[in-house]
Amino acid sequence: MKSLYVEGRTPLHRVSIRLKLAGLFLGSLLLFLFPSPIFLAACLLVAVALLASLRLSWRDLLARLGWLVVSILLVAAFTAAFEGIEAGVVSALRFLTLVVLATLVTASTELGDFMDEILRLLTPLERIGLLKARDVALAFGLVLRFVPDILTRASQIREAHRARGLKPGFSTLIVPLIILTLKDADMVALAIDARALRRQ
Repeated sequence: MKSLYVEGRTPLHRVSIRLKLAGLFLGSLLLFLFPSPIFLAACLLVAVALLASLRLSWRDLLARLGWLVVSILLVAAFTAAFEGIEAGVVSALRFLTLVVLATLVTASTELGDFMDEILRLLTPLERIGLLKARDVALAFGLVLRFVPDILTRASQIREAHRARGLKPGFSTLIVPLIILTLKDADMVALAIDARALRRQ
């Protein structure tokens, strides 16, 4: 299975996961507290500069961010149509920055470190009976694990359609992708139960 983590020795790789998550949280708050397009554009430029420091290939960036960027631009276009151009620009800048910041965290943090930190952060809530920290950490880890696999599956389905002379489209992609993803999810669930990783 692939991972969203990219090996490297950049300064971002050396920052602790706790500091990265705190930065992501504070950055998200600032993006919603200050709706100025100039401020949001400056934040996006800083985030993109940090992303460039990870030296991801264009292909990798396209696979990670392509559909998200298209979705954000569509939402921004609808926002601009109904609430005005400035609202659309603010929406696009805000969500693009959030996506880039989240990409910085996932690309520079190993999955095991991510799950360990979530487990540590949620353990106090488990002590007062609000949730099961290990299950939540496992769920986060599985989501992060599945994202690149789903993208790979989608690419394989498109290539299979082209090999058969069929034109790839959303309707011919989504059904087999959902079926294959559910099968993968069933297999992972069986493996988790077989290893007794979930608490009863």
